[in-house]
Amino acid sequence: MKIAGKQVLLLFGAALLMGVVLHSLFPLRPCLLAAIFSPVRESIWEHMKILFYPLLWSARRLGKQDPSVFAVRLYATLASCLLLLPAGYLLHCVLLVESLAADLVLYVVLMAAGFLLPRLLWPLGDHPAAVKLAVPLASALWVLLVWFSLDPPEGVLFAGGEAVRTFFRIPV
Repeated sequence: MKIAGKQVLLLFGAALLMGVVLHSLFPLRPCLLAAIFSPVRESIWEHMKILFYPLLWSARRLGKQDPSVFAVRLYATLASCLLLLPAGYLLHCVLLVESLAADLVLYVVLMAAGFLLPRLLWPLGDHPAAVKLAVPLASALWVLLVWFSLDPPEGVLFAGGEAVRTFFRIPV
């Protein structure tokens, strides 16, 4: 299935905008539902949400006619999200960069990776087992995103702006 470049560019722009909106959702409406979709703490892990949900939405839009396209786009989503962990660690913990501009560049690069990686990962769409495994893997990441938002483990990837445990901060 061939996807028009204009459609992909429009979805890329919409996904970028969706991530920006999701980033500001919890500070504007602090509640349990917002905590599932928006970063609660300024941690590297929590910022994975602003990649995961927009890329998941775009995968659904671009792969709604073909399960193998959807699966490959899910793998690209997972790869992009997981790339955030070492990239964010390197940027914030090793290089000690605290810059909004650097964070935005990293965000755009990882979002672009989520849109470009399907070309590299395309052979996965030819394997029925890989297609069947994509949704459970994406679901597992979603469960971890929700779980670690409510009760983050100790560790530098989960450390946010506050020292309090998140679950007790979220209005229920």
